Amino acid sequence: MFTKRIIPCLDVKEGKVVKGINFVGLKEVGDPVALARRYYEQGADEIVFLDISATNEGRKTMADVARQVAKEIFIPFTIGGGIRSIDDITTLLRSGADKVSLNSAAIHDPQLIRKGAEIFGSQCIVAAIDARKRSDGSGWNVFINGGRKDTGIDLIDWVRQVTALGAGEILLTSMDADGTRNGFDLEMLRAVNAIIDVPLIASGGCGTMEHIAEVLESDVADAALAASIFHYGDHSVQEVKDDLSARGIPVRREVSA
Repeated sequence: MFTKRIIPCLDVKEGKVVKGINFVGLKEVGDPVALARRYYEQGADEIVFLDISATNEGRKTMADVARQVAKEIFIPFTIGGGIRSIDDITTLLRSGADKVSLNSAAIHDPQLIRKGAEIFGSQCIVAAIDARKRSDGSGWNVFINGGRKDTGIDLIDWVRQVTALGAGEILLTSMDADGTRNGFDLEMLRAVNAIIDVPLIASGGCGTMEHIAEVLESDVADAALAASIFHYGDHSVQEVKDDLSARGIPVRREVSA
């Protein structure tokens, strides 16, 4: 088993970190730069910022956030949300981000993944996918626009397409589990993990250290992304890593300072 990654996720709206349930009922939980620094010092392996305002103003704000964060932390960080063009990708990477995540824009223009991978390398392009189980239980559909719009596209088909286009990583969020704090969607993660040879980040549903241990121990994901468990002070990143290490799950142990 390779070393597993712990990735705090910061949803950013109008320059502030927010958290909600199933993408609604948002509460402000802090400043993105300060929180990034805190998680970096606790030993986070990477950090993901998602701009959920996804406006022109929001994109400018995220470039500013990237510049500030790059001065404060020395681990990889990803920015997503509202990225619609190669110019947007260029701006964020030049501002200090190590990767960008593409979600709705990739649905509208799948070639954006290919172009981004060709120009910047696959390691810079993360396909962020929000999916919900179909009512008949036959599989999962991909959602966009912050989880509000059902594309009708089958999750497995879309995963195959984005990896073929050059996405270097998949960030998979279960819309059914997101914000519920009842655990990751292991069934969906297992189905996707079985068909890809790029890293898979599990997202949506983390509420306890046991949930992180469960998803990483089952080896259906390479990394666990979480928000509430860290933002509300339930546990620090270091406490989570101590727990994983005690369970024999390999994690990076040195603490950043």
